[in-house]
Amino acid sequence: MHKHFIIVFLLVSSNLFAQLKDSLDFKIGQMLIVGVHETSAASNPGILKDIKEGKVGGVILFEKNIAPDNSINNLKNFISGLSDGAPLPLFVAIDQEGGLINRLKVKYGFPKSVSAAYLGKTGNLDSTRFYAESTATTLKGLGINVNFAPVVDILVEGNPVISKHGRAYSENPDSVALHAEVVVEVMKKHGIVSVLKHFPGHGSSMADSHLGVADVTKYWTKKELVPYKYMLKKHEVDAIMTAHIVNKKLDKTGLPGTLSKPIMTDLLRKEMGFDGVIFSDDMQMHAITKYYGLEKALKLSILAGVDVLMFSNNIQGSENRTVDTVHELIKKMVLDGVISKERIDQSYRRIVKLKNTRING
Repeated sequence: MHKHFIIVFLLVSSNLFAQLKDSLDFKIGQMLIVGVHETSAASNPGILKDIKEGKVGGVILFEKNIAPDNSINNLKNFISGLSDGAPLPLFVAIDQEGGLINRLKVKYGFPKSVSAAYLGKTGNLDSTRFYAESTATTLKGLGINVNFAPVVDILVEGNPVISKHGRAYSENPDSVALHAEVVVEVMKKHGIVSVLKHFPGHGSSMADSHLGVADVTKYWTKKELVPYKYMLKKHEVDAIMTAHIVNKKLDKTGLPGTLSKPIMTDLLRKEMGFDGVIFSDDMQMHAITKYYGLEKALKLSILAGVDVLMFSNNIQGSENRTVDTVHELIKKMVLDGVISKERIDQSYRRIVKLKNTRING
């Protein structure tokens, strides 16, 4: 009798799980990555509930999530606590580029990292491999499975976001591609998803998209696509992050890349042949929030071809985008026919494939 009950329970649970994964709410949830607060899972009951119900498909971690004491064990437990109840593998993401953009600092007991600029100047791919191995094993040990790196933007002097902070390997796109290839290869070996950024090129911007519009129309050149083309030809790209930059050479209407169908679908998907997961840069950056309402930004980004929308809850002065609010807006647009169910299904299939082959593989 007991054995029979267990079999029935498993069948019912499996059926309910299948229904959950086939629901519109679940599919929309897998398209969301959100920032979390504090340094423990117990301090985030709302997010834990959202994760368990499939209303959130991923989280992004920042330095604020690292406890000052016993940092490594606490962070590992935090991540485990967030991931355990997820019906599909949870994207656990971080910006661990190295150098200045480095959440896992030595002061917390993590290994030393160096900037892309430093590695580019050495011209030694073995050094790039060494630091990539160090980063990959650290991320793997913590339970982090998505790294928003490497940066494949081209070094252009005067850029306040990329060159100023040493985030680009080189002004030579071929050199950028070779360093990025090493990083992606190492990350993949350790089960970490690398997200190349920022498409279609942020290196030539002379403004900071965290603060407002960054228009690269006068400065952008086609060589900024070279690292992406090289990596795509080698079939080594699982995911790409958008840039919130305006580039009228690629979109005459002047929509930022994240919101631009000519850039994300026509160029990246169709012309360049990318069918992996497109992550948005933070949807709370002022290049988006100052000029587009939340509903319009969601609509345009999804119609443009973006698969995963990120809300860091980490930018001062930006409205806190709750999971429920974003869910309701996207679901309403689907039910009203503004966004097709097939468009949601496209992103869902890409996300599930990536999670099952890279994170759960």
